[in-house]
Amino acid sequence: MFARRYLTWNAAEPQASARALEPFLGPALEPDAGLELPASGEQKVEWAEVAQAREPAPGEHVYTVAAQTDTAGLLYLTVAVTRTAAGSLALSGYPAFVGAPDAAPARPTAHLREVDDAALATVVRRVLSNYLSASSSELEADLASGARVSLPGMPLSLESMPRLDWAPEGDGVLATVQARDGRGVQYTLAYELDVAREQGRWEVSAVQMDPDT
Repeated sequence: MFARRYLTWNAAEPQASARALEPFLGPALEPDAGLELPASGEQKVEWAEVAQAREPAPGEHVYTVAAQTDTAGLLYLTVAVTRTAAGSLALSGYPAFVGAPDAAPARPTAHLREVDDAALATVVRRVLSNYLSASSSELEADLASGARVSLPGMPLSLESMPRLDWAPEGDGVLATVQARDGRGVQYTLAYELDVAREQGRWEVSAVQMDPDT
C-alpha cells in the first residue's frame, strides 16, 4: 500500500499525496517520505505486487515491489518493514528504486517416480475434480479426519490428469492436470497432495496449501 501511494501523485494536488502517505510516516522520516513533486504532471499505479522478499535481520523484512505506472513504466521499489514491540507494522527507512530481481527460465523438476497404484490414482483424480469444481460435500468423502482444504474461488472442470508422480519426500503425490473454466479457457496446473493409506483406503490430508499457515 505504501508503494502504491508513494508512486501515485498529481502535481496539481500535492496535499492529496501528503495525506495518502501520512499514515505510514513519523518523526523518523521527512514529511511526504522526502518526495517532492514537479511543477506539473501526474502518475498513477496500474498494478503493484511483491516480487521479492528478504530478511536482513530478525524481525526486519525488505520487500521489492513491482509497480506498473502509466508514465514511468514498470518500476521496482524496495520497502523495509519492521514489527514494533506493540505488534504493529512500520516502515524502517526510506524506499529505494532498484533493478528487477534476477529470473531464469523455468526448470523441470527432478526425475520423479510415477504412481502405479490404480486405486490411488482414482482417488487423486476424484479429489481434484471435486476440489476444482468446489464440490465440498463430495470432496469430504476422500479427506482424512481433521483435514482442512480451502477451495479455489474460480470453479474449474477437470479435463484430464496426464501425470501422477510420487513427491520426493514420499508422503505425497504430484499431479499434473488439465482443467477448463466456465468461459472455455483451458489451464495446465500442478498440485501436490498429502496422502496416506488408512484401513485399506487412500485418504487426502492436504491439497497444495495449508489454509491455517
